[in-house]
Amino acid sequence: MTATNGAATPPASDTAGTRPGAGTDTARGDTVSAVVRQWRAVHPELDTGPMEIIGRINRCAALLQQAEDAPLRRAGLSRPEFDLLGALRRTGHELTPGELARETFSSGAAVTKRVKQLTERGLVERRGDTRDRRVAHLRLTDAGRDLVDGILPDQLAYETAVLSVLAPEGQDELAGLLAELLTRLEGRMGALRT
Repeated sequence: MTATNGAATPPASDTAGTRPGAGTDTARGDTVSAVVRQWRAVHPELDTGPMEIIGRINRCAALLQQAEDAPLRRAGLSRPEFDLLGALRRTGHELTPGELARETFSSGAAVTKRVKQLTERGLVERRGDTRDRRVAHLRLTDAGRDLVDGILPDQLAYETAVLSVLAPEGQDELAGLLAELLTRLEGRMGALRT
């Protein structure tokens, strides 16, 4: 098991261990700290610093996913379904399946499946395009809009409770760092995949 889901760790440079945060995992007691210590024992020459960040992001995401979202679960929705409904609500207009895929960072096939389920539940409705029969336009039904508006305050309260383990200034700092990382990754990931 690696903390980076199998991603290769770059070789250590002459300054490995001297950058801020390098080697600080030993003072932490989380799962990733143990993984990093194990890798350092096997490959002491490698800089495991990236693992300390990527591994923790992945572990937090996995724990949050396992915990599920209580208000959504009570409403019989998955997070991806709520994201789809939320995209239709927050944009305030009809979207095509392709636009929904972009809004929710989902594949076209996943959006098609979710739209079918949500349509069957009476939360989303489809309208064919008058000029191109291959194109569908999707919008919330009144029931869908009421569901989103009813769940959102509870969902935000749930997320606030989940994050309450961090002080408000820590939440602000984390939000800023994650925003910076996400902005840069969104611009670079295509190049990294080649």
